Amino acid sequence: MATIHPSAIVDPKAELDSTVEIGAYSIIGAHVSIGAGTVVGPHVVIEGHTTIGRDNKFFQFSSIGAAPQDKKWAGEPTRLEVGDRNTVREFCTFNLGTAQDAGVTRLGSDNWISAYVHLAHDCQVGSNTIFSNNAQLAGHVHVGDWAILSGYAGVHQFCKIGAHAFVGMYTSLTQDVPPFVLVSGNPAGARGVNIEGLKRRGFTREQIDGVRSAYKLLYRSGLTLEQAKGALLQAQTDTPEAAGQICAMREFLDGATRGIVR
Repeated sequence: MATIHPSAIVDPKAELDSTVEIGAYSIIGAHVSIGAGTVVGPHVVIEGHTTIGRDNKFFQFSSIGAAPQDKKWAGEPTRLEVGDRNTVREFCTFNLGTAQDAGVTRLGSDNWISAYVHLAHDCQVGSNTIFSNNAQLAGHVHVGDWAILSGYAGVHQFCKIGAHAFVGMYTSLTQDVPPFVLVSGNPAGARGVNIEGLKRRGFTREQIDGVRSAYKLLYRSGLTLEQAKGALLQAQTDTPEAAGQICAMREFLDGATRGIVR
């Protein structure tokens, strides 16, 4: 049986693995499912149709699975899904999805979510990301694996951030960020490739050089976006050691909906 502090309120319909821990004064709603090894600290509210995986750690004062901050939401049974091994620090807010999108907000696995982070309705966040304090996502934002958002970064609704991208502190982001790209500023501007991050994740020198060449095609060659996509297609053939990374960048550009950061 789950370890539940006497002051916590857990709806009898909630599904808790026997190894779950619920801290003092926390509230767990009827439609919540929490997987093995997850620890919910004190004064945490988890509600809505929320599914949480294994070995997560929720620190105090977070609001997880509350109604979306969207006037169009009319009480539909939309969802929040959280994966495994996430660390969620103090005062975070994760909202349910809406019927106008996929109906679900998702956070993958192995993410480090610092204090005061907001994941709005219908956000889709991958795995192994880092969100520093006060990073804020508006609705419908997509964030790829291994992306990093620095403190106080703000992301406009419907933006996409590619895998391994880096968003600098206090950045105001209103357009899409291709994979591997480092952006900062208000408004945001592309500043180069996230080289240090790629090194830490074991990318080879050849792969990093390929990404840098792709970045130059996209940002330094004077080509239009459509021309750059064609050049990237050719670069996949010319640099086979980095073909996977260049392909990821080109495919991201095909799906960009708000234009890319320049």
